[in-house]
Amino acid sequence: MRLQALGVKRVYSYTLGKETGISAEQVRKDFSEYQIKGNQRGGYHVDRLITEMEAIFYRNGSQNIIVVGRGNIGASLANYSNFSQRQINIVATFDIDPSKQRIRSDIPVYTLDRMKEIIDRFLVRTAIVAVPDLAAQQVCDQLVDYGVEGIINFAPVILKVPDEIIVNNINLSDEIESVIYCVSHV
Repeated sequence: MRLQALGVKRVYSYTLGKETGISAEQVRKDFSEYQIKGNQRGGYHVDRLITEMEAIFYRNGSQNIIVVGRGNIGASLANYSNFSQRQINIVATFDIDPSKQRIRSDIPVYTLDRMKEIIDRFLVRTAIVAVPDLAAQQVCDQLVDYGVEGIINFAPVILKVPDEIIVNNINLSDEIESVIYCVSHV
Protein backbone atom coordinates (compact mmCIF):
# COMPACT_ATOMS: atom_id res chain seq x y z
CA MET A 1 0.00 0.00 0.00
CA ARG A 2 2.94 2.29 0.60
CA LEU A 3 3.93 1.71 -3.01
CA GLN A 4 0.49 2.83 -4.15
CA ALA A 5 0.73 5.96 -2.00
CA LEU A 6 4.07 6.75 -3.64
CA GLY A 7 2.51 6.37 -7.09
CA VAL A 8 4.54 3.28 -8.00
CA LYS A 9 2.83 1.31 -10.78
CA ARG A 10 5.19 -1.69 -11.04
CA VAL A 11 7.54 -3.35 -8.60
CA TYR A 12 10.21 -6.01 -9.03
CA SER A 13 10.89 -9.05 -6.89
CA TYR A 14 14.34 -7.77 -5.93
CA THR A 15 12.78 -4.54 -4.58
CA LEU A 16 10.19 -6.47 -2.60
CA GLY A 17 12.87 -8.81 -1.32
CA LYS A 18 15.09 -5.95 -0.23
CA GLU A 19 12.21 -4.26 1.60
CA THR A 20 11.16 -7.45 3.38
CA GLY A 21 14.58 -8.91 4.09
CA ILE A 22 14.28 -11.98 1.90
CA SER A 23 15.74 -12.88 -1.47
CA ALA A 24 14.12 -12.01 -4.79
CA GLU A 25 14.04 -15.74 -5.52
CA GLN A 26 12.02 -16.38 -2.36
CA VAL A 27 9.57 -13.62 -3.32
CA ARG A 28 9.05 -15.21 -6.73
CA LYS A 29 8.74 -18.69 -5.23
CA ASP A 30 6.16 -17.53 -2.66
CA PHE A 31 4.19 -15.61 -5.26
CA SER A 32 4.17 -18.54 -7.67
CA GLU A 33 2.78 -20.78 -4.94
CA TYR A 34 -0.27 -18.49 -4.83
CA GLN A 35 -0.37 -18.05 -8.62
CA ILE A 36 0.61 -14.37 -8.40
CA LYS A 37 2.04 -13.56 -11.81
CA GLY A 38 4.60 -11.02 -12.86
CA ASN A 39 7.15 -10.96 -15.63
CA GLN A 40 10.89 -10.60 -15.80
CA ARG A 41 10.94 -7.27 -17.60
CA GLY A 42 7.79 -5.69 -16.22
CA GLY A 43 7.78 -6.92 -12.63
CA TYR A 44 4.47 -6.99 -10.78
CA HIS A 45 1.65 -4.52 -11.34
CA VAL A 46 1.26 -2.95 -7.86
CA ASP A 47 -2.53 -2.55 -7.87
CA ARG A 48 -3.07 -6.13 -9.03
CA LEU A 49 -0.47 -7.44 -6.54
CA ILE A 50 -2.22 -5.74 -3.63
CA THR A 51 -5.60 -7.06 -4.75
CA GLU A 52 -4.25 -10.60 -5.02
CA MET A 53 -2.49 -10.43 -1.65
CA GLU A 54 -5.59 -9.05 0.06
CA ALA A 55 -7.57 -11.95 -1.38
CA ILE A 56 -5.06 -14.35 0.21
CA PHE A 57 -4.88 -12.72 3.64
CA TYR A 58 -8.48 -11.56 3.95
CA ARG A 59 -10.00 -14.59 2.32
CA ASN A 60 -12.81 -14.86 4.86
CA GLY A 61 -13.37 -11.17 5.48
CA SER A 62 -12.80 -9.79 8.93
CA GLN A 63 -11.56 -12.05 11.68
CA ASN A 64 -12.76 -11.87 15.28
CA ILE A 65 -10.17 -12.61 17.95
CA ILE A 66 -9.98 -12.42 21.73
CA VAL A 67 -7.24 -11.51 24.19
CA VAL A 68 -6.88 -13.48 27.41
CA GLY A 69 -5.05 -11.41 30.02
CA ARG A 70 -5.61 -7.67 30.36
CA GLY A 71 -2.21 -6.80 31.83
CA ASN A 72 0.21 -4.45 30.10
CA ILE A 73 0.63 -6.55 26.96
CA GLY A 74 -3.02 -7.55 26.74
CA ALA A 75 -4.21 -3.97 27.21
CA SER A 76 -1.75 -2.68 24.62
CA LEU A 77 -2.92 -5.24 22.09
CA ALA A 78 -6.58 -4.53 22.84
CA ASN A 79 -5.99 -0.82 22.27
CA TYR A 80 -3.88 -1.22 19.10
CA SER A 81 -5.84 0.61 16.43
CA ASN A 82 -4.04 -0.75 13.34
CA PHE A 83 -5.61 -4.21 13.62
CA SER A 84 -8.80 -2.89 12.04
CA GLN A 85 -6.88 -1.91 8.88
CA ARG A 86 -6.15 -5.61 8.43
CA GLN A 87 -9.72 -6.65 9.24
CA ILE A 88 -8.78 -8.03 12.65
CA ASN A 89 -11.39 -7.32 15.31
CA ILE A 90 -10.64 -7.87 18.98
CA VAL A 91 -14.15 -8.56 20.22
CA ALA A 92 -13.38 -9.21 23.88
CA THR A 93 -10.68 -9.48 26.51
CA PHE A 94 -10.67 -11.71 29.56
CA ASP A 95 -9.04 -11.37 32.97
CA ILE A 96 -9.45 -12.84 36.44
CA ASP A 97 -8.80 -9.48 38.15
CA PRO A 98 -12.15 -7.88 39.12
CA SER A 99 -10.68 -4.36 38.85
CA LYS A 100 -9.86 -5.00 35.19
CA GLN A 101 -13.37 -6.28 34.55
CA ARG A 102 -14.67 -2.84 35.56
CA ILE A 103 -12.54 -1.06 32.92
CA ARG A 104 -14.67 1.05 30.58
CA SER A 105 -13.46 0.44 27.06
CA ASP A 106 -14.69 -0.15 23.53
CA ILE A 107 -13.56 -3.74 24.03
CA PRO A 108 -15.21 -5.34 27.06
CA VAL A 109 -13.31 -7.26 29.74
CA TYR A 110 -15.06 -10.46 30.82
CA THR A 111 -14.50 -13.14 33.41
CA LEU A 112 -13.07 -16.41 32.12
CA ASP A 113 -16.37 -18.21 32.70
CA ARG A 114 -17.86 -16.25 29.76
CA MET A 115 -15.12 -17.27 27.32
CA LYS A 116 -17.01 -20.12 25.60
CA GLU A 117 -20.11 -17.92 25.18
CA ILE A 118 -18.09 -15.14 23.52
CA ILE A 119 -16.06 -17.54 21.34
CA ASP A 120 -19.29 -19.13 20.09
CA ARG A 121 -21.16 -15.84 19.61
CA PHE A 122 -18.39 -14.17 17.58
CA LEU A 123 -17.10 -17.31 15.82
CA VAL A 124 -13.62 -16.78 17.26
CA ARG A 125 -10.95 -19.10 15.86
CA THR A 126 -7.86 -17.21 17.03
CA ALA A 127 -6.85 -15.98 20.48
CA ILE A 128 -3.99 -14.07 22.04
CA VAL A 129 -2.68 -15.40 25.35
CA ALA A 130 -1.09 -12.70 27.49
CA VAL A 131 -1.24 -14.26 30.94
CA PRO A 132 1.50 -15.18 33.43
CA ASP A 133 3.42 -18.36 32.61
CA LEU A 134 1.77 -20.37 35.41
CA ALA A 135 -1.70 -19.82 33.92
CA ALA A 136 -0.83 -20.09 30.23
CA GLN A 137 -1.25 -23.85 29.71
CA GLN A 138 -4.57 -23.94 31.53
CA VAL A 139 -5.87 -21.00 29.46
CA CYS A 140 -4.56 -22.65 26.30
CA ASP A 141 -6.34 -25.91 27.14
CA GLN A 142 -9.61 -24.02 27.66
CA LEU A 143 -9.24 -22.21 24.35
CA VAL A 144 -8.61 -25.46 22.49
CA ASP A 145 -11.60 -27.10 24.23
CA TYR A 146 -13.77 -24.17 23.12
CA GLY A 147 -12.76 -24.52 19.48
CA VAL A 148 -9.95 -21.99 19.07
CA GLU A 149 -7.57 -23.20 16.35
CA GLY A 150 -4.82 -20.57 16.49
CA ILE A 151 -3.04 -19.03 19.46
CA ILE A 152 -0.58 -16.17 19.66
CA ASN A 153 1.26 -16.84 22.92
CA PHE A 154 2.97 -14.00 24.78
CA ALA A 155 3.48 -16.09 27.94
CA PRO A 156 7.12 -17.14 28.35
CA VAL A 157 6.34 -20.86 28.09
CA ILE A 158 5.98 -23.37 25.28
CA LEU A 159 2.36 -24.48 25.12
CA LYS A 160 1.45 -28.11 24.52
CA VAL A 161 -1.34 -28.40 21.96
CA PRO A 162 -2.74 -31.00 19.58
CA ASP A 163 -1.02 -31.15 16.16
CA GLU A 164 -3.86 -29.38 14.37
CA ILE A 165 -3.63 -26.27 16.58
CA ILE A 166 -1.35 -23.44 15.42
CA VAL A 167 0.67 -21.65 18.09
CA ASN A 168 2.94 -18.70 17.48
CA ASN A 169 5.15 -18.11 20.53
CA ILE A 170 6.29 -14.54 21.01
CA ASN A 171 8.83 -14.21 23.79
CA LEU A 172 9.85 -10.57 24.01
CA SER A 173 12.86 -11.33 26.24
CA ASP A 174 14.23 -13.78 23.67
CA GLU A 175 13.72 -11.23 20.88
CA ILE A 176 15.52 -8.51 22.83
CA GLU A 177 18.39 -10.86 23.73
CA SER A 178 18.72 -11.86 20.09
CA VAL A 179 19.07 -8.24 19.00
CA ILE A 180 21.51 -7.52 21.84
CA TYR A 181 23.61 -10.51 20.79
CA CYS A 182 23.64 -9.43 17.14
CA VAL A 183 24.51 -5.84 18.00
CA SER A 184 27.35 -6.87 20.29
CA HIS A 185 28.84 -9.23 17.68
CA VAL A 186 28.89 -6.85 14.72
